[in-house]
Amino acid sequence: MAKRQIFYSFHFDNDVFRVQQIRNMGVLEGNEPVSVNEWETVKRGGDASVKRWIDDTMKYKSCLAVLVGAETSYRKWVKYEIEKAWNDGKAVVGIYIHNIKCPRAGICRQGSNPFEQIFLKDGRRLSSLVKCYNPNSYTAYNDIASNLENWIEDAIKYR
Repeated sequence: MAKRQIFYSFHFDNDVFRVQQIRNMGVLEGNEPVSVNEWETVKRGGDASVKRWIDDTMKYKSCLAVLVGAETSYRKWVKYEIEKAWNDGKAVVGIYIHNIKCPRAGICRQGSNPFEQIFLKDGRRLSSLVKCYNPNSYTAYNDIASNLENWIEDAIKYR
């Protein structure tokens, strides 16, 4: 089976090193990591520039994988990415990454489920439809590596 094209959503400043470990697993294809310099350039262009970058990068992806760290659910652009993916009919899945060790900061506290804060037109929370997986705290890296492809496929089948 061909590898799925995934858009990873996460809090760049806090979790980029954790996310890089997940990307390096080689289980899935995702958007190429944006460099710090490129991201700063995009941000300097203002909200319209950030939206355009997200929209263009997400365009041909089949699934949005939200990699949830301590503060991910509070990030404006993560919320935008979730809403855009869902409204565009893309599969959406969440994965807690707080137990992946960051070389700078070690592990962090578990953040809140970002899908709890997004409401559908009928009043339900998106969390009632989208799974947010919490890998085993002792073997988080291996748990994600072993299950990521299945979690993505399940989200795609659900959508």
